[in-house]
Amino acid sequence: MYADAEPVADGRRAVAADAGTAVAAYAGSEEWIPRLSRRAALRDGLRAYGLIVAMWTRATMAYRASFVMTAFGNFAATAFDFVAILLMFGHVDALGGYSLPEVAFLYGTSATAFGLSDLVLGSMDRLGRRVRDGTLDTLLLRPVPVLAQVAADRFALRRLGRVTQGLLVLGYALLTLDIDWTVTRALMLPMMVLSGAAIFAAVFVAGAAFQFWAQDASEVQNSFTYGGTTLLQYPPTVFAKDLVRGVTFVVPLAFVNWIPALYVLGREDPLGLPEPAAFLPPVVAVVCCALAGVAWRAGLRAYRSTGS
Repeated sequence: MYADAEPVADGRRAVAADAGTAVAAYAGSEEWIPRLSRRAALRDGLRAYGLIVAMWTRATMAYRASFVMTAFGNFAATAFDFVAILLMFGHVDALGGYSLPEVAFLYGTSATAFGLSDLVLGSMDRLGRRVRDGTLDTLLLRPVPVLAQVAADRFALRRLGRVTQGLLVLGYALLTLDIDWTVTRALMLPMMVLSGAAIFAAVFVAGAAFQFWAQDASEVQNSFTYGGTTLLQYPPTVFAKDLVRGVTFVVPLAFVNWIPALYVLGREDPLGLPEPAAFLPPVVAVVCCALAGVAWRAGLRAYRSTGS
């Protein structure tokens, strides 16, 4: 009896391996996605994302005391970054020629933009783990866009603590700064935060796409996301010009807040960029999101399952 069972088990494992490879290959083909219009596909993806987020939100709010404590913990942990800045200004009057309110303005815009992106897409760094253990195959079998499933997986409402902390610092900066407000400068503020969130979102998606090949590259992704927001919390004048050029022309994180913030604060760009560059963040965000989408599709096509 056991001798007969072994070939059956081997056969099942072979079928499962072939099925996993077939699923991955089929997912990478154009036939996997129904031939819908782009608008309908986007609508379905957003709807699926909303439903998954709602499910995780209900699960979180079932334990409200736990949610409050974890959200406060997230708030307090991120607040230590600004506490470090306050300690610096306890010994100096300016940092790279910037006053405390000006640095707080940079900090608040960067932290808020990143916080929004982290809230929506912060789960993307788990993709490498799913690729390694083969659980990505279960997402490919569902009639839901894979990107929506990965982005909404284990949606963490506690990340609102980061957004709240960034908004509080930004509010402090706006109250203490002496800015000659115009309609253009006033509109620049929400544009900066929303465009910055979109740029960070593109970095999250591009980093996740890279994990289709690298499989264990979450720290590489984090160096551009978490590391990027930490970089942008400080004035560009404290960094070498080569680094500033790199985050302007290679990975355009400078368009999150540095370049538009210099316009709002009435300061010159260290790279000598013309003033109209301050109005480019929406354009940069669209280009980054488009490139991230191309990278994601390429990574999904390259996925070949674990064969197990």
